[in-house]
Amino acid sequence: MRVWPALFGIAVYLCLAPILSAQDATKVDPKHYTVISENDQVRILRVHYGPHEKSVMHSHPNCVAVFLSDSTTHFTFPGGKTSDMTSKAGEALYVPALTHLPEDPGDKPVDLILVELKGKAGMAKATATKGDK
Repeated sequence: MRVWPALFGIAVYLCLAPILSAQDATKVDPKHYTVISENDQVRILRVHYGPHEKSVMHSHPNCVAVFLSDSTTHFTFPGGKTSDMTSKAGEALYVPALTHLPEDPGDKPVDLILVELKGKAGMAKATATKGDK
């Protein structure tokens, strides 16, 4: 009976598809992510979400976020877990590698600079939740 292994394989694929398909934010969502500088150690992104705008599932290596505006952001992670984050302009935050789908639930834009680390500093497994400590 080869049907059971095939069905099992399909079930595993469907469960892992959101994680496996997560990609580079600048490629899957260029409306919200723009590369402003890049070298062999970092990639610096300008991130802008207008009010009520939503991204797609994507990944980032270890990075540092510098918020340019006061904002609230809603995150959905692979598997459906969600989290909300409030930030103030001028705040800086280290973020371990992650896969997520962000959205701006508010009436004000979300603006930040995201410094993605490359090489050994950027290497880490993407986590399913943001900033587990």
